[in-house]
Amino acid sequence: MPKSVTVTLSHELGADGARQRLRDSFGKLKSSLAGGMMFAFEEDWASDNQLRFTAKGLGQTITGVIDVFPQHVRIEAMLPNVLASLAEVITGKLEKEGALLLEKQ
Repeated sequence: MPKSVTVTLSHELGADGARQRLRDSFGKLKSSLAGGMMFAFEEDWASDNQLRFTAKGLGQTITGVIDVFPQHVRIEAMLPNVLASLAEVITGKLEKEGALLLEKQ
């Protein structure tokens, strides 16, 4: 059964800074979203503050959206049956990788 995953990450970059980090480094989150499996990603900035993505691989599809806010980023993804059992692991990886990506330097 498909499973929804939502991760909210706080940051101190402002919406513009967080959006730029995501534009520059979305690739780092791709592996976490796909549970380390090889998926082909398509991404589209639907608006200045919303990235929509689709990942396809192994006959499965992950869909999701990343919303950028001034003080946090919310990642929502729908995991297919194959990855649903890994939802907790994927959530943990997204939290860790996302926090590093949005860390103020």
